[in-house]
Amino acid sequence: MTELLRYRGRNITENEAAFIRKLIADNPTLSRRALSAKLCEAWNWRQANGALRDMVCRGLMLVLHRAGHIELPPVRQVNPNPLARSAAARRAQTLVTIDTPALSGSLAEQQPLSIVQVRRTESEALFDSLIEQYHYLGYVQPVGEHLKYLVYDRLGRVLACLAWSSAPRHLGARDRHIGWDAAARLRNIRFIAYNTRFLILPHVQVPHLASHILGLLARRISADWEFLYGHALYFLETFVDPQRFKGTCYRAANWAVLGLTTGRGKADQTKKQNRPIKEILGYALRRDFRERLIAA
Repeated sequence: MTELLRYRGRNITENEAAFIRKLIADNPTLSRRALSAKLCEAWNWRQANGALRDMVCRGLMLVLHRAGHIELPPVRQVNPNPLARSAAARRAQTLVTIDTPALSGSLAEQQPLSIVQVRRTESEALFDSLIEQYHYLGYVQPVGEHLKYLVYDRLGRVLACLAWSSAPRHLGARDRHIGWDAAARLRNIRFIAYNTRFLILPHVQVPHLASHILGLLARRISADWEFLYGHALYFLETFVDPQRFKGTCYRAANWAVLGLTTGRGKADQTKKQNRPIKEILGYALRRDFRERLIAA
């Protein structure tokens, strides 16, 4: 069989392209969205929680369409995409300003902390706007499985924001640390979460707060992930730019340095560094994480 391309871990052959062409021909009245759902059902292409991998499937069909392997029906409707709003529009929705008085003192004075998962809640807009205004990387809408947390002190004041998403599929130092092969990685990468953003708000000056929050999150994130996506987590990872930060809070929370990135990015075709090299840090949520991540 002739392999046309590889998409999200699946080899797409000429036979599969022919199957999609027949599916389109047999259902001439269906929209692109309906066709992708039908294809997911035919291939039993599902997420870990049983939901159809509809967005992934639509992406595959669009790639095949643009390459000339299939002919999709015309786009019927272009829905406004709220995620495509400009950074200026997001900043206009900021609910907490930089003029907030400094919050200092000991960690004990802020206790007990309240950590709230705000993904798919009314507080998600607050999280997005805080990251957009105060994090040096700004806000980028996550793709795939992800969670967002706001951290409050005992008086209900926001102290911090943390975002977690699906882990990068290829990460040499991480993969060597786990000891899995390509097949195991493809099978079990969903059990790793990546800390994409960690923001202590600039007016908050509380020693040891960041490492304490990381410790609290490590105790609950697997259960939160399973509640929303139907599977647990066994390992956490993040990147630290050594030109900007020392990663002190991660080290204090017992995260281990796994190695360095290559500085090439996932879409690199040149095999040359095109972005800053970062430290990779990891944290095991279970002692038997290797066995679970390698297991079939």
